[in-house]
Amino acid sequence: MHDNGSFEDPRLTGERHGVGDPTLVSRETAYHPGWPEGGAVPVSGAPQPPTTAPVPTTPGVPTRAGVPLVADTSVGAASPTPEQPVPNPTSPAADEPYVSRETPNREEDDPPLAMEALRAVQILNPSGEVTMPRPDRTRVMCVANQKGGVGKTTTTVNLAVALALHGNRVMVVDLDPQGNASTGLNVPHHAGVPDVYDCLIDNVPLTEVAQPVEGIPDLWCVPATIDLAGAEIELVSVVARESRLSRAITAYPVELDYVFIDCPPSLGLLTVNALVAAQEVLIPIQCEYYALEGLNQLINNINLVRQHLNPTLDVSTILLTMYDRRTRLADAVEQDVRNHFGDKVLQSVIPRNVRVSEAPSYGQSVMTYDPGSRGATSYFEAAQEIAERGVARLGRNV
Repeated sequence: MHDNGSFEDPRLTGERHGVGDPTLVSRETAYHPGWPEGGAVPVSGAPQPPTTAPVPTTPGVPTRAGVPLVADTSVGAASPTPEQPVPNPTSPAADEPYVSRETPNREEDDPPLAMEALRAVQILNPSGEVTMPRPDRTRVMCVANQKGGVGKTTTTVNLAVALALHGNRVMVVDLDPQGNASTGLNVPHHAGVPDVYDCLIDNVPLTEVAQPVEGIPDLWCVPATIDLAGAEIELVSVVARESRLSRAITAYPVELDYVFIDCPPSLGLLTVNALVAAQEVLIPIQCEYYALEGLNQLINNINLVRQHLNPTLDVSTILLTMYDRRTRLADAVEQDVRNHFGDKVLQSVIPRNVRVSEAPSYGQSVMTYDPGSRGATSYFEAAQEIAERGVARLGRNV
């Protein structure tokens, strides 16, 4: 044993060697299965010990790394040699090509980017074909909820764009003084622009106020400016103040399939005008407790409007928004809403998606901003479900 961590193998020469001798073997050198057991490590340039003629091993003797574990006592046996591997009857045939189990087959799904591109083409519908059924008559839907921040404007804009992209003629009436629906559709709504206030107060026809939405065929928007904030007070002394919007929509000469009215987060005269003008009410419900707390009061007001002003008004659609599947609260709210409203709740649920929040800053809906996102896909499915339900109730416009 030497200080440099090596030792002398007396089986090679039987004498001591120097430190630099090639026959010195480190004690850290690992044993290799190909080397003879108990023999020397073959080193280049070192004298090799004589070996005897190899003799085949006896069948049935267990081996390790090709070396028999039990010595062969048959006549003429010598140092053991590695034997040929025994074929495995369960392994695939040699003539069959080897296929890695990580290699995808044709039955597996396409890559995520390909699926996203496919969804984007389906949502944008570049061919312009009518893929969503058109109703037999105009459906006037009021998107209302007295609680703010539940997704009324976002739902109005994205549903309108989805239906317009797939062959329906849609008009959006922005009845919120904040004008967020006008911003989401990139329609000018600064001071001095003709808006829905002129229709309510001065009886200006909708044809002079409605503006076509750029890039979306068959979609119009009636913008709202800051002047609408004073309409609540000015409508108090106007004759038939609750039905001003209804008469303006009825007098619109262009045939439409859908009219979406985006309501403010209150139950004032503007919301009452929307409820009187509409035939159906679409209520977006955020999957949180506060959204359920004010829902009872909204239903009571809808019932009052139905009894005194609009007997045909019906809560036809409930849409769950801002659904977070990571929380149990979202599941609990969904179950409560579905148990209470039954089939009126859409099967499509709008998840929390950052693309939905980013789109208005670019003056777009999420349908055109990122058509392959989860938010766009969810709103597309909701629009398709609304269209199919309308055909089931009202019939199809061929």
